[in-house]
Order: sequence, then C-alpha cells, then structure tokens
Amino acid sequence: MRVALIDPSLFTLPYDAALAAGLRADGHEPILYGRRPNRDDGSLDGAPLVESFYRLATTPLVRSLPKTARLAVKGLDHVVSMTALLRQLKREAPDVIHFQWLPLPLVDRQFLTRLRRIAPLVLTVHDSNPFNGSPAAGLQRRGMAASYVHFDRLIVHTRQGCARLLSQGVPEERLAILPHGLLGMPHCEEARMGAEPTGQPLTFLLFGKIKPYKGLDLLVEAFARLPRELAARANLRVVGKPYMDLAPIESRIAQLGLAGRIVIEPRFVSDEAVPSLFDGGTIATFPYREIEASGVLSLAIARGCPILASRLGGFAETVTDGVHGLLVEPDAVTALSAAMARFIAEPDFTRACASQVRRLAASMPDWTEIARRTVAVYRAAGAADGTSSLVVREAARRPVAVT
Repeated sequence: MRVALIDPSLFTLPYDAALAAGLRADGHEPILYGRRPNRDDGSLDGAPLVESFYRLATTPLVRSLPKTARLAVKGLDHVVSMTALLRQLKREAPDVIHFQWLPLPLVDRQFLTRLRRIAPLVLTVHDSNPFNGSPAAGLQRRGMAASYVHFDRLIVHTRQGCARLLSQGVPEERLAILPHGLLGMPHCEEARMGAEPTGQPLTFLLFGKIKPYKGLDLLVEAFARLPRELAARANLRVVGKPYMDLAPIESRIAQLGLAGRIVIEPRFVSDEAVPSLFDGGTIATFPYREIEASGVLSLAIARGCPILASRLGGFAETVTDGVHGLLVEPDAVTALSAAMARFIAEPDFTRACASQVRRLAASMPDWTEIARRTVAVYRAAGAADGTSSLVVREAARRPVAVT
C-alpha cells in the first residue's frame, strides 16, 4: 500500500518517522510530505520526506521579517503548498492520504474534497482540543471541527479524544483509537533506580517544548512548598526550547531563593542526548493543564522512569496511580508538592514505580503492530470511501503470477 503521510509543519516528526518505519516493516510504502526539517524536529529515522511545504516562508529573508509579516507570508505559502500537494498527489495516486495535522483548517478544508477524489482520507487527531487550547493559536483552531466531515476515518490516541470528537458530532463508526507507541531508546532492562546510592538526590525532569499549558509555573510553586529537608534531597530540571517568556518564572525562582535547586536549560537536545536525561534517579514530570497524548511520556516509559503527571488525557489512561507513579489533578499545586514529597521520602516506592514502568513498556505494542492497526483503519476508510475501493486499488498493484 502506498501511503501519503501529511505533516506540513512537522509538528510530530518523531511520531511520523516511527509510524513510517512500522509501515515499511509491514511491507508498505509510506512517504512523508512536510517542510524542510531543522535540528529541533528530531530524526527522520530513514523516513522518505518530500519537502513540499513552506519553501518561501523558511527562507532567511522571510524569517528576518517582523512576526506579523512572517505569519502572513506563511499563510500565503500554505495555500501555495497545498495547491502543489494536490497536483503532486494526483500524479502519484497513493492508496491512502493520511494527515497528521491540519495547520490551517480554514484553508485546508478547501482542498480536502479534491484530495478525497484521489484516495481515502484519514486524519490523526493528536489534540482533540486543537493546539491544547492555546489563545495564540486562535486562527489555527478555527474550522477544525468542521473539517472532520471530510475524512473517512479519524484516529485518536485516547478515550478522552474519542469522547470529545463524539461530542462534536463525529459518528462513532468513523473513529478509531490507536495507541501512541514508544519513542526513543528501548526501555531499560535493569532497575537503575535500585542501583542508585542511598541518599542520591532525585531529579524531577520537565522535558520538551516549554509552553504555558505544560504548567512550569505550577511545578516551581510545588517545589517551593517541599519541606526543607526533602527539598535538599531533590532538584528540579527543565530542559527544552522555550515558546514563552521565561523571565517571570526565572524571577520567581530567584525570589524563592531556589536558583541552585531549580535549573532551566532553554536549549535544543539532540536525539542522541535525550536518553541520558532520563537516567536513574529521574522522575518524569508532567504538571500539564491540558493534553491529549504525549511523545515525551512515551520517551519516559521507554526509559523506565517513574511518572508524576496530571490526571488527564493520555496520562490518566496510561499511568496507574500508585503503580507507575502518581497522578494529581491539574492546577493542584498542593497535591503536586505532596506527590513530589512522596517520591523523595519513599525510595522503595520510587524504585517499585520504575520497575512497574518497565513492565508497562514491555507490554505496549511496537510500531509494526501499530502500523498494522493503522492499515486496518486505512482499509476501513477505503471501504467507506464512495469514490474508490482501496481493496481494488491494492489488488491492481499486486504482481500477477505467470503460469
């Protein structure tokens, strides 16, 4: 099966690359369409990429423009890119067109009807609350729900996502729940937490793009509320590219006198360096205000790290409270601080969580299995598609045996 994977801005390149690898392992031919990647995106991991988006918007000249002008150019470039994609897919005639994101639904939906004449359309709704409800993405959120009607099947990663789309009028028969799958290195075979010397400080790690919905401000306040004797046995480390002004938070850290215990590293981390962030003694921390599924959570699980997370979305549906780590209600600073205190004060509990997370990682489907389930969705989309039969298209591409 020839699969066109569309992620114009490469919002989820690690996911795209892992899915493409699984599809290739299952005997299919995926091609990813998006912009030219940069070092912040992660590795393509061998996935074939057609750099068909934002050729103008990514030039040095446009990048030097003021933000408003830069976004206007990118919007126009998106129209040009979608037009070019339509022409290219008409020529290439894939068996299925699988969108990972609709970066500009008001524009994208104008192309979907014509793309659906080429092949069945599938959309993975990574965020059932588009862009995690960010006010800054207001224009990008507009028209998202109205776009769903153009797709033969929609994939979500959580029951939360399924419920939200049902509430927006998406028929249940067009929805499929598929797991997110692990990213990064395979999970640890040994209990690194158990190998740590007694008294080794714990590190609460918040890793990934630093955005307001991820609750860094809540985490700082929670750490500040730790009893002094427990705070002395822990550190808070924040690593990732910032997409918000960090000055108020840095000022708050200084005001609390915690500059030595809370370290913010606003930087890019290479794929090779990511696993070391999750070494033994690390608690993967997710005090998010909103989330659907998290690639960083899959990294943490793959590394066997205990989890401290908000009780919502993929966190609540993947992590068992008191087994793999601890779940707290969103925006609950006191509960967040109490959970941090328990990890510090109860090393046996923390080691047990690490062991259970490794078991969880071993039980999760690999990307080949996820690809097989995705192909089943493709075939269902083809059966539902009123303009073409995917089964017939696949059969036509199979070599005919000569007798």
